[in-house]
Amino acid sequence: MIDRSQRIAARVFAFTTLSSLILIMIAFTRWYAPFLVWEHEAETARNFAAHEGLVHLYLAAAVIYGLAMIAVLAALYVMLRPIGRGLAFFAALTRLVYVVVWFIGLMDLFNALRIMTGKDSLHMFEADRLQALAGLQLASGLDAYYIGLTCYAIASLVFAYLFFKSRYVPRVLAIWGILASLFEGVCGFGYLVDRKFGMIVSPNWYEMPMMLFEVGASIWLLVRGLRPPEPAKTVPATS
Repeated sequence: MIDRSQRIAARVFAFTTLSSLILIMIAFTRWYAPFLVWEHEAETARNFAAHEGLVHLYLAAAVIYGLAMIAVLAALYVMLRPIGRGLAFFAALTRLVYVVVWFIGLMDLFNALRIMTGKDSLHMFEADRLQALAGLQLASGLDAYYIGLTCYAIASLVFAYLFFKSRYVPRVLAIWGILASLFEGVCGFGYLVDRKFGMIVSPNWYEMPMMLFEVGASIWLLVRGLRPPEPAKTVPATS
């Protein structure tokens, strides 16, 4: 039996997921990625400082994205709680860790910009030292992000399993979510263990399979709505 709160949660999940993904993809590709130099944080910090206004636009969008993720995890919990209350609570709590780490990473980016612009008492330091210090701040935020990404993968694995069990989305799609979560978790943790893992599997691909699952589930729930699974057809007995 699906109640009204679950149906509302399904719509909140679908709409918020799609809109926040569009927002962060536009912000990332226009105001962050063009200035990012992989494995060269100090050079990245210099690029960010040279385009401070655009980076602040990215930060504003990223804050909205982080707040949207809180709404998404709450919606997932409400929607999937009847299927497994304990698992849904664990997944929501684990995804909340990702959100917290996401905001920590944004604070690191704020601090890196502050260092590079030499505000307050930092103007007494040489430019190359400020650049190195800002790069260290960015590297710290990046490491924190991959800790959060590992937690996100664990949460997504549990949520995808609950989708599979509930049949709220096609089971093929739920299985894709499970496999995508495992891939994301292995990649995120592998990058934490050794950054050279990024040479084996590009970090650009870590989140793509999971993103496709979330988009697919969101579109399905928007179009079809949250409905109980259709009962299996029984074949009448022949005498």
